Amino acid sequence: MSDQFELSERPKAKEIYMLAGWRQWVDGGGMSSGLPDYLIQEYDAKKIGTINPDGYYLFQLPGAQHFMRPMVRHKDGHPQGIHTQRNEFHYAEIGNKGVVFFIGDEPHMDVERYTRAFLNAARELKVKRIILFGGIYAEVPYDKERYSTSIYSLPSLREEVDNLAVDLSNYQGPGSIGSYVCQRAGEHKIEVIGFYSFCPIYQFGSMEEISKTIRVENDYIAWLGAMRRVNHMLQLTFDLEELETKGDELIKKLDDNVSELDEKYPDLRVGEYMERLRNEFQEKSFSPLEDVWEQELRRLGDEFFPSEE
Repeated sequence: MSDQFELSERPKAKEIYMLAGWRQWVDGGGMSSGLPDYLIQEYDAKKIGTINPDGYYLFQLPGAQHFMRPMVRHKDGHPQGIHTQRNEFHYAEIGNKGVVFFIGDEPHMDVERYTRAFLNAARELKVKRIILFGGIYAEVPYDKERYSTSIYSLPSLREEVDNLAVDLSNYQGPGSIGSYVCQRAGEHKIEVIGFYSFCPIYQFGSMEEISKTIRVENDYIAWLGAMRRVNHMLQLTFDLEELETKGDELIKKLDDNVSELDEKYPDLRVGEYMERLRNEFQEKSFSPLEDVWEQELRRLGDEFFPSEE
């Protein structure tokens, strides 16, 4: 036990990796918070630890009370529950490797101490590499593979990241918790790679006209692209078939949304706008040849040698 974090279990797998995200500023398409939570649920990952929350969060700030105060629930005057910030480690074994899933709340303050706690917990868990997720809302085609940028903590990771069909980030400006963690990890020789996907948002009227806005809350296509890279890079075996299905369903839903907007507001020419986006977009597909062969061999095996199930 530590005053920074608490761990109830130390995994025994020979190779352990961490997939991490936050409820944070850079969370377009649910990339940072939704994807880790989805994986935790999908793989029934066991909670094995927390970062102690003391000192990282504001209770209130004038003008922003509704965003920072904890949510409480009462019944007949008696407290029934309180929702506070959470920073939790979960664990599951994928094939013969261990995966720690971290999902937390970006700290309001004392980011140095928070980052130390996060990285020290990763050390104690014997994590070999940390993968960070983030999402940025942008006007990109919803039916194309997502554009993605990447950051890395050590120069030795550059060549590996170069082969993942991502652009290397040249961003300069206000930093997120992922950027902060990546910088400090590099100073301590810890391997960190961050993926930041550009997720669709379209605003066809004023900010107040919600009916004329399309925004993808859970961008399964971006999630799928990130997890394909994770599987390939770490030689993991996450089953991505459900994400593929959800991605196809998302495209159909957005097709319907575009048609509805075109019919309701023909002067906006939403369909023409989408077609222009597609024509101007340069898609970067990630599909390593060896992964394609593996998927095809698995499909053929299922077809000709079906399991008893």
